[in-house]
Amino acid sequence: MTRCGSADKLDRMADPAGSVEPSRGPKVYRIEGRELAARPLAPGLYLVATPIGNLGDVTLRALETLAAADLIACEDTRVTARLLERYGIRTALTPYHDHNAAAARAKILARLRDGRTVALVSDAGTPLVSDPGYRLVRAAQDEGFAVTAVPGPSAVLAALAVAGLPTDRFFFEGFLPPKDAARRARIAELARVPATLVLFETGPRMADALAALAEGLGDRSATVCRELTKLHEEIRRDTLGALARAYGSDAETRGEFVLVIAPPQTRAATAEEIDALLQQALRTQSVKDAVGAVAAATGEPRAQVYRRALALTRDSR
Repeated sequence: MTRCGSADKLDRMADPAGSVEPSRGPKVYRIEGRELAARPLAPGLYLVATPIGNLGDVTLRALETLAAADLIACEDTRVTARLLERYGIRTALTPYHDHNAAAARAKILARLRDGRTVALVSDAGTPLVSDPGYRLVRAAQDEGFAVTAVPGPSAVLAALAVAGLPTDRFFFEGFLPPKDAARRARIAELARVPATLVLFETGPRMADALAALAEGLGDRSATVCRELTKLHEEIRRDTLGALARAYGSDAETRGEFVLVIAPPQTRAATAEEIDALLQQALRTQSVKDAVGAVAAATGEPRAQVYRRALALTRDSR
């Protein structure tokens, strides 16, 4: 990743071990050339959502929080430095990622014990969504420190909004396992989830992942979102099989990907199917328990299933 000179200057405020110089100068941020003073924050940990691509998507509250904080913990100080440079923020940075989390967490908690304010950001989007951080949140809460969310951009919600698929219920999977056997096993589990699926994937693995999903889920409708909010944003809607073929040939695989997959198709159970399920359940369960189990399995109204169960028990006498 190439650094610009201003990012280098900010990046030198933190070292890989996590020691941090104090922030210098006034706590300000800049919007369209106008410098604004950041209001003081109450001590605690702030989870700040940052843009997933377009730096203009940052919220006003996020800017003020980042400017007012005593320290910003981030995955990659170079990435966050570019956002801070854009908005004239001088807050000190410290790395917090999978490889240094245990040591960095102890230092951040020490800052909180000193009554400081710490902002946690990911490289893009909302912290803790497929990113490190939940152990820090839990540790801070266990010690009684305030933890505050500063919401904003999310690749999951952005992709779900533009996918054109049901949004009333969705399941976020994150990344599938990279190895074939583990991936097939996980997809078999996902096949039973009665909701729209949202996954992250890397470009080089898109074709294989889509082919495995088509095999394991059936040829469901799906949407591939590439480079959301960025200059080369691309949205492709088709079946899983067609998308697998496209990404196996000439589709662009550079960039960040979010995959949204339609839920499994459902149909109402027939009267014969309900009777068969009830007869099987009534062999080992009371009428009440059998009715509850069949109603839950089929989605049919409990009263309707109960009436059918009574009819079956009368007929069997």
